[in-house]
Amino acid sequence: MASSLSNQTTTDEKIPWLCTVCGFQISGVKPPKGCPNCHSPSGEFIPAHKEVFSYNEEPFDLLLINGSSHRAGNTGMMSDIAEEVLSEKNVSYKRFNLNEFSIEHCWCCYAVRAQSCDFPCRNKSDDMHTFHQLLRMAKAVIVVSPINWNSMSARLKIFLDRTTCMQNLYHLNKPGLTDGKILGILVNGHEDGGIKTAMDIFLNFQQMGFILAPFGISYRTHGAEYSSNEDREFFSTDQLLRDHTRGVVSNVVEMMKLDLQRHLEGKITPVSE
Repeated sequence: MASSLSNQTTTDEKIPWLCTVCGFQISGVKPPKGCPNCHSPSGEFIPAHKEVFSYNEEPFDLLLINGSSHRAGNTGMMSDIAEEVLSEKNVSYKRFNLNEFSIEHCWCCYAVRAQSCDFPCRNKSDDMHTFHQLLRMAKAVIVVSPINWNSMSARLKIFLDRTTCMQNLYHLNKPGLTDGKILGILVNGHEDGGIKTAMDIFLNFQQMGFILAPFGISYRTHGAEYSSNEDREFFSTDQLLRDHTRGVVSNVVEMMKLDLQRHLEGKITPVSE
């Protein structure tokens, strides 16, 4: 099932609430109706106290990543649709909204010495080392991204930068951990940049040996002629977005069932840059 932090509390005592978009904190029994700092809605708040992020290596099938800075926005809605399909198909999955986690920028160890960029990553002080283990264990990954300035969000870019230690295994003549896994990409945004965003994401995973599912990319935009205030209503009622999102997720699941990673083991020639 999904693995995501909740903004619900079962106590009547005041607790600190954190806006996952801008970091604003406020105390209360419930999260505020909106963030006074960045104007994000109530759904962006989570309890500020957080358990250590870890993974016990329990097997699961699919990793679902919401790469938006807004966990409860339009990208989150696409992630919810993806969860519907995964639940219907009885696929074990873990969903994570990146803005709930601490992921520091890449140290670019490779630029100093190729051998320094190795797995596990040298930076073990944030949450990314756990995501590395999740990527290693998952049979498939679906990335859901907004369009920010004709590309992915800064949060998602940093996340993908931090997968360099897994990509670099091929250059160190070590066995890859991700080749043969299946990939799906879902993108939405206010206006232009849908296919560019999707391809930027794909190229990163392709360098780690992931296989894009047939019809494994879907993107949907609203249009520059509309106000961004109207995007939520449009995306929440758009049947094409729902149908295409469900289609991509179904295609990823069907490809995952082929168990290509096992069948291709030892037969793949890495040509990662």
